[in-house]
Amino acid sequence: MYFAVKHLHVACVVLSAVGFLLRGVWMLSGNALLSHRLTRILPHVVDSLLLGSAIVLAVLIEQYPFVAPWVTAKVFGLIAYILLGTVALKRGRTPWARLAAFVAAM
Repeated sequence: MYFAVKHLHVACVVLSAVGFLLRGVWMLSGNALLSHRLTRILPHVVDSLLLGSAIVLAVLIEQYPFVAPWVTAKVFGLIAYILLGTVALKRGRTPWARLAAFVAAM
């Protein structure tokens, strides 16, 4: 079961990163696909699977945040990625702020 969950997790990491990169390019270019319904829903599905598989992996290998430093670092990195991503794709007031947040998130 460990390897199946790990492969799901890694696949979701790749899909999440590629999807974020694509949405960032669309945001910078003003592409209308950024507001498409699938573009708004699919990242939440992928990221939910990513988070769920991460929790299952942590339980399977008995490595938990605030106990294992590397898991704690990943949790804080995830929080930073989410915050920067929301600034890059939605909440950035200027194009330069969005670009800076996008580059930082990547």
